[in-house]
Order: sequence, then structure tokens, then C-alpha cells
Amino acid sequence: MADSATQRSYSAPCPGCGAPVEFRSAQSIYAVCPYCQSTVVRDGEVLKRIGKMAEVFDDYSPLQLGASGTMPIDGKSVPFMLVGRAQYKGEQGSWNEWNAFLPDGSLATLSEDNGNFVFTRGAPLGRDVPAADRFRVGMTTAVGGKQFSVSTNLQASLVAAQGELPRLAPLGQPFTVVELRSDDGEVLSIDYGTTPPQIQRGYAVRLEALNMKGLKDGASVKDERARQFNCPNCGAPVTVALDSTQSCTCPSCKSIIDLSQGVGGEMRFAAQDEPVEPMIALGRIGEFEGAKWQVVGFQHRMGVEPGDDEWFGWDEYLLYHRKRGFIFLVDSTDGWSLVRPTTGAPKYNRGANSTKYLGTNYELQYSYKAETSYVVGEFYWPVVRGQTTFNSDFESSSGKAVLSREESKGEVTWSHGERIDAVVVANAFKMTDKLARFKREDAAPVLSAKGIGCGTVILILVVIFVILIILSTCTSSSGGSGYRSSGGSYGGYSSGGGHK
Repeated sequence: MADSATQRSYSAPCPGCGAPVEFRSAQSIYAVCPYCQSTVVRDGEVLKRIGKMAEVFDDYSPLQLGASGTMPIDGKSVPFMLVGRAQYKGEQGSWNEWNAFLPDGSLATLSEDNGNFVFTRGAPLGRDVPAADRFRVGMTTAVGGKQFSVSTNLQASLVAAQGELPRLAPLGQPFTVVELRSDDGEVLSIDYGTTPPQIQRGYAVRLEALNMKGLKDGASVKDERARQFNCPNCGAPVTVALDSTQSCTCPSCKSIIDLSQGVGGEMRFAAQDEPVEPMIALGRIGEFEGAKWQVVGFQHRMGVEPGDDEWFGWDEYLLYHRKRGFIFLVDSTDGWSLVRPTTGAPKYNRGANSTKYLGTNYELQYSYKAETSYVVGEFYWPVVRGQTTFNSDFESSSGKAVLSREESKGEVTWSHGERIDAVVVANAFKMTDKLARFKREDAAPVLSAKGIGCGTVILILVVIFVILIILSTCTSSSGGSGYRSSGGSYGGYSSGGGHK
């Protein structure tokens, strides 16, 4: 019965099993019975059973129903409670959307986005919602006088749900999801799974800032039941720690195993030759940004600039933290970088040589096709050997901040981060005894290096002068320039993914 004090709570017996089904929000139309998984719809004071919902799969998320916290809305700290969850699956992986109950009886959404979190609320578009195919990935459009860029236009489907829900797309039926992002970090999503399409707007949030209570405790996350199966290629045992993992590699034969369709006889694999040995072992803990991160995945990627035939390579380590999600540690000949997918998108016109993000200007350094050539470990998106994207890498005037744009089918992802010194990386993983292996081209300038005297400087200048004479002689004798700067594509920096 309805609560006469608040008129926000309604409870009725499930038409499937008789267990109580509760609605806290007036916006909740649907609910999933926690006992028999019946999907029910509220019609006045009567619940009607309309089917059965697939059970949600446990994943790496620390969130769960009943968890509560506070969120700054319109300058005020507003409490909320998680009362429902929908799990979606798209071409780039799967994700959760949690329904958050607010004191005024309305619902907001706490989404898990690229290992980060985004808090959104329903909002009008200010005009008729265009057809999904009108939003081309990479284009810019204005909403209420504010510029957004289209970051995503892909097909997704509802795979499971629990708790109470304001809307419900048909289970397993594909629909279009469009996301627009602004340069100040705002996200605007259009869900075409219902009629009319649902619109949400919001910003990225850090879980620590939400002051949440009732999260999964550390023990329950650590002791999650791991999936075990035999490799479809060599038969060796394979253990998967995170239930959200979409692909992994066999520890014996290094084959890539596709888990996006579940564990069973339908599993596909791809054999990998010429294995690459990660310098930082899977499972190792490194401390960055005051938190401890675990290496859960590694991939080697290759790149080539348009019209060129010289390939360059770099490594990417996928790091995981229970509350902060995922970040990437990138190892290239230019040095080390710590990056994460951005929630917002810089103001950028396709093909431009510069862009601006969070008040900082960035200049284009490289544009190239990137291809995944070797992977090991677990990944929260389906990794395929030979997977390609088109990347554009930008750098701030200081050379410390980096920005990368990756374009794949149906999605454009931006990643942002900073270059870090090799000493920092070695210290983070307690591998200072192997510091020489971490050194890259990010060493200090020669003249500012400690302990260099005048005699050394003069000697260096003489050597440089002799080299210039030799290069000049070679150039004049060949009739054309045979020299290529090592700062071109050879130092290619990558964002390290950016998959939903």
C-alpha cells in the first residue's frame, strides 16, 4: 500500500510468486521481483506480470542495490539511494546504469562509463528529437546554444535488470544509443529503446566524492567466484577473475578467447604468434594518484601514418582500482604516460591541427592507423587481434599533457593524461632495481642534467657539429633529403583504448 506520509512508497504482492515488490519512486513503472525474477508493471494499485527477466551478472562494480550517498545538485548536497539496475550490452562491451532515488521522488541515473562514473538526470532536448541516423559520429551540434560533439552512435540491447525501473526496453532487442559530449565534461545521452526516446544529461563523478555507504565490502569483491573453463585451443585451464571480462588470454598458449557470448562450446579463440613479454607482470600492484592499481591487462599496438610504410609500436597496460575503475599506463619511445578516457570531448573539427580542452591548447603531433597486435590478460571490452582504430595525438605546449582521439565504428573516444618520468613508474611498481629498463626518450635535456661540466658541453657541441657536416654532405650527394626525424611517428602516443 502507499505510504500516506510520503506518497513515495508502494508495495504489492508479485503476481508471479506472491513476494512483496516495492516501488519507492513515483517515476518507477516497472520492477523486477527479487525472488522469482518476474518483470512486473504497475497499473494503479495492481501489478501485472509481463515476463521474466534474466538475472544480472555480478561484475567488478562496487555498487549494489540499497547503497546510498550524496550528490551535489544545484549547489546543494542531495541524498540518493540505488533502487534499480539495468545492464546493457553493445558492440564495445557491456555497462551498468543504476537508478538513484532522490528525496523529491524522482529518479536519476548513475552510469559506469569506461570504468568511470557519470551522474545524469532526465532533461528536455529543447527541440524534437532527431532520428538516430542524423547523428554522425564526430559531427558537432548545438543543444540549447551549447556545442556538443557526437561521440557514440551504436546498437545496444538490454540483457538484464533488477529493482525498480522508470522505463524498460525489450529484453535482448537491439536499439540505438547516441551520446553527445561537451568540452566542459557534460554528457547528453539519447536512448532510442523507448518511445519517445529518453534523454539524460549529467557529468562525471568520482565515487569517493559521493560519500557512499552500503557498497560491496572489500572481501566480497576479492572473493568473487571466478569463472573457470578449458581453453578451446589447447585445453589448458583458464581462470577469469572479473565477471565483466569480455575477452582474456590463455595463460598456456596465449590464444585470445572471446567471452562476449558466455562460457561454453561456442567460445571463439584466435591464436597469437610472436608473443610479447610485458615488462610489468600481470597482477603487479602500482601506486599512482595516491591509490593502488593492479595490472589486469596488456596489449601491444602498432601504428602507421597514412601514405607511409614504416610501422611503430607501443605498449599499453590496463590498470584496475575497485572504486576508481580503469586507467591506462602507456609505454612508448617518447616516454611513459598515465591516461584515462575523458567524459567530455574537446572542441574539435575533424582534420584540424589543434584543439582545446579544459582551457589548455593542444597541437596535433601524429595521425595514424592503430592496430592491436598482441594481448594478454583480461579486458572490459571485446579485444580482437587486428582490431583497428584511427588515432590523432595532441600535445600541450609544455609537452607534459597529452590528448588522444580514437575513432572506431560507431564511436569516437578522447583520452587525456600526462607524461610521467620513468623513475616514477619504476618506484610505483617497486622495480627500481630495473630502472634502466624503464628509461625512454623522456630524459632531462643535456644542458640541464646534473653533473655536466663545461668540458663535457664543449665536447658534445663538437660532436653535434661533426654530425651536421656529415648529414649535409650526404644530403647534397644524394640529390634529396634522406633524413627522417625520429620524432615523427616513431614516438607515437596512444590513449590506451577508451571503450565503453
